[in-house]
Amino acid sequence: MTTDPFDLNLRHLRALLAIREHGSITAAADVVSLSQPALTQGLAKLEQQFGYTLFERRSGGMVMTPMGEIVIERATLALEHLSTAAKGLSAVFAHPERLMTMTQLRAFMALAEAGSFSAAAQSTGLSQTAVHRAVGDLEHMIGGKLLERRGRVVWLNPAGKKLARGARLASAEIAAAIADLGLDSRSGSELIAFGALPLARPYLAPAAMAGLAREEPRAAFKVLEGSWRELVEPLRDGVIDMVVGALRPYEIADLYQMPLVEDRLVIAAGSQHPLAGVERPTMEQLSAFPWIVAPANSPLREQWQELFEGRALPPTPIECGSVMIIGRLLTDGDFLTLLSPDQVALQIRSGLLTQIGAPLEHSRRVVGITTRRSWRPTAIQRRFLDLLKESAGQIRSDFTQPDLRASGWV
Repeated sequence: MTTDPFDLNLRHLRALLAIREHGSITAAADVVSLSQPALTQGLAKLEQQFGYTLFERRSGGMVMTPMGEIVIERATLALEHLSTAAKGLSAVFAHPERLMTMTQLRAFMALAEAGSFSAAAQSTGLSQTAVHRAVGDLEHMIGGKLLERRGRVVWLNPAGKKLARGARLASAEIAAAIADLGLDSRSGSELIAFGALPLARPYLAPAAMAGLAREEPRAAFKVLEGSWRELVEPLRDGVIDMVVGALRPYEIADLYQMPLVEDRLVIAAGSQHPLAGVERPTMEQLSAFPWIVAPANSPLREQWQELFEGRALPPTPIECGSVMIIGRLLTDGDFLTLLSPDQVALQIRSGLLTQIGAPLEHSRRVVGITTRRSWRPTAIQRRFLDLLKESAGQIRSDFTQPDLRASGWV
């Protein structure tokens, strides 16, 4: 019973699709260029590795079992990812992905992540010679280079990045099949890998994480923080499976955006600020104090500029994207800033900060989940998505904060 996608045989996985299509081992063997005995042995090995019978042998032919359907659905997606990655790479072979082996891809992915042949060999248990040979074989298949070398350090060129993305997504599909079958016992856990944009970090993401951790001991989390620009490529590469936070105001061909809740910005200040308690501050009052602004070209910076559109901009001595730093600065000076209510809820409830006036009517932003269109979540990943939706539902539609004290959040 395997728990490592790279322990499987790519040709045998392709044979599963052929068996399903043709209904017999004999016909499938011709398609994948294996002898019938070899394919029979390959199928038996796959069934042993997955721990389930994948096909029932009947008089009318081979029929998929329910567990076989899970494996074949994921295998189909995995092979499609490899095919997409290899398309256009090779001037030697029409379908180089059909010649690749899991051993070669394991070595290549380890090298891509480690950045050196010695580190890749150490992480895979292969010799450096074996890693060199595996990567060299891949380069021979495509008739070109996948790597750039400078001394002992290597990095992927554009062709290498393309192949690495496909290999990573393919292995993720096989890992998902293993998880769906309940076989992932390497660490007794299943990984939820996602990126957290600023609006998701204070409440939405941690609330869902805490909920899943209580429900499912097998859940483990890998969280990347960053801006949209920093997280979108890891999402496409399969390093993470979703990004939680502000959605883009436009369609993206390869990504799917699921809205959860609307957010409106508030003006935040220290609790001792001269404008504290002013219900309807005028633009002249807001312009009289220094502002902490978000980095240039960020959505938050654009919202701030719209707030003062047609007016002289107030002084902006500090440009900063860290909520932690901003919170501290607000308590030590007469600064103002624009933030999401979730980002300052705890500081406001603790009495350190205050909200100046009402939420800004024209600063609505949609917060939600962005995933790859090709992504098919496992059962535990689907539950995490459900908990994100539930956490979003606790944020009131009038954009005031949920009662975090009553919920135990504070």
